[in-house]
Amino acid sequence: MFLSVFEMFKVGIGPSSSHTMGPMMAAARFLDLLRAAPFAAHGVKASLHGSLAFTGVGHATDRATVLGLAGFVPDTYDHTHAEAALEQIRDTCRVAPTGLPELVFDPRTDLVFEFGAALPGHANGMILKATDAQGDVILQETYYSVGGGFVLTEGELAAGKDTDEGAPVPYPFKTATEMLEMARTSGHSIAAMKRANEVSRGGSDTLDKGVARIWQVMNDCIDRGMAHDGILPGGLGVKRRARNIHDQLIAERGMNLAPPHTINDWMSVYAMAVNEENAAGGQVVTAPTNGAAGVVPAVIRYWLDHVPGSSRARIPEFLLTAAAIGGLVKYNASISGAEAGCQAEVGSAAAMAAAGLCAVMGGTPEQVENAAEIALEHHLGMTCDPVKGLVQVPCIERNGLGAIKAVSAASLSLRGDGTHLVPLDACIETMRQTGHDMSEKYKETSLGGLAVNVPNC
Repeated sequence: MFLSVFEMFKVGIGPSSSHTMGPMMAAARFLDLLRAAPFAAHGVKASLHGSLAFTGVGHATDRATVLGLAGFVPDTYDHTHAEAALEQIRDTCRVAPTGLPELVFDPRTDLVFEFGAALPGHANGMILKATDAQGDVILQETYYSVGGGFVLTEGELAAGKDTDEGAPVPYPFKTATEMLEMARTSGHSIAAMKRANEVSRGGSDTLDKGVARIWQVMNDCIDRGMAHDGILPGGLGVKRRARNIHDQLIAERGMNLAPPHTINDWMSVYAMAVNEENAAGGQVVTAPTNGAAGVVPAVIRYWLDHVPGSSRARIPEFLLTAAAIGGLVKYNASISGAEAGCQAEVGSAAAMAAAGLCAVMGGTPEQVENAAEIALEHHLGMTCDPVKGLVQVPCIERNGLGAIKAVSAASLSLRGDGTHLVPLDACIETMRQTGHDMSEKYKETSLGGLAVNVPNC
């Protein structure tokens, strides 16, 4: 099993990896089918199902689908160009993706929210169709956005999750148990094994440049979030708070006024800055999802700014360790809130961040595994119930608390020798079972929890 660091950490746009980035990527894949088809399509249509329908407007799924069919992709997304394209599409009822003729597409009638039962493969389903001049369907594909920006066709999903067909990697661990055994046998750290796997597929230069870009985008996102204030879009009237909190923390420096637990506010403000940017539709990095995008960068920034002995040169070690843990969670359970609740998003992010922090603070592979387990265990059962379907309440603050838990988990693990009662594999399996048993109304449908108990109009 191999999941690249660039699959766990993708540069994209807010507010949601599964509901915004995923549908945009699905549309891009459908356009590729049309480019390769032996016929010319006249128009396109789309339908959104399950969670993509229930919380699609709040997550900008409709906007992402339209832009995806117009040829936009998350990695190179430009907000100004997107706004101009949307206005033109509304006026002309046409999309004009590169390499294809103009296609008839009226967002008011050709994009349908299906609020009935979800499609059978996953809670986040969508169907894309191409039509001829008479309106008959000449090509159709079903896509599932399975979390973190990952997209599978119906056929790919049915074929199973172990679909990696690349060349063998040096350390192909599928479980934490295998990972620890390979670390003991090889004498390598988790990050070193992950690096060897990455280099075997893409080369060291690609890896180094790509990881540097991941951190640059994460760090820039923190800085933008701490520099802006105002009201977040969506109608809830949620105020951006990161800038004000950051200003207060700066003012308190050196005045001997702040209590020791103020460090928690620093962790929270870094995470909240990211998730406020995400809620505003800004550029973020999935870590492993948009909804949980603040946890990993907040813990890295905490380590760099507040922990003696930290070094930017070790950020790749942090990210590679975190990606290894995230890959185990995704492969053996889920990172999708629509599939397993927020335990799969912020819980997974906290496990990844705890593992990364433990590693760069000198933890052994056993301590790193313990850190990840502690963080994930104490998110088990967490629901995903966004108010009004927006990635704002409780999502923004939840990332702050996830970062705090991650740091606490790493600290606890470093106080021990790596031995502990509950293995990470057992915790991941428990999360999978809990997600399976969880009521659908608590899995990113906004049909339960805070979403129905907080006035949102």
